[in-house]
Amino acid sequence: MTEPGNRPGSAVERPAPKRARHLMDPANPQVDRPNSASVVRVQTWVMSVLVVTTILHLAVGLLISAAVIDPALVVERVGLTVIAGAFGVVAVAAGLAIHRRPIGSPWLALGLLPALVGAVLVFAL
Repeated sequence: MTEPGNRPGSAVERPAPKRARHLMDPANPQVDRPNSASVVRVQTWVMSVLVVTTILHLAVGLLISAAVIDPALVVERVGLTVIAGAFGVVAVAAGLAIHRRPIGSPWLALGLLPALVGAVLVFAL
């Protein structure tokens, strides 16, 4: 049985149910422009995360190499640890520069964290 207003040939049609505002309307998609603020913000965060993690992987690789070389080579182990700390600081500075923040900030001390942890692991174990 058909409902009134839905009979074939009937001029009365039911209006489409209203869609909640937080849902996407497939009949009227919203297009983000390539240079909109939200797209630029996401691109900035993605770029900074990629740069910082890539440089930190290099620093961790240096710490691993310091851990596996001969324990008698203390100067070389200290040198690799110091270089890893420098790369950690460079990683934080690169992240700050990508976000257009002042590079000379207290956040640079965070870049020394891999070197400090590496020094404890390399020389204490």
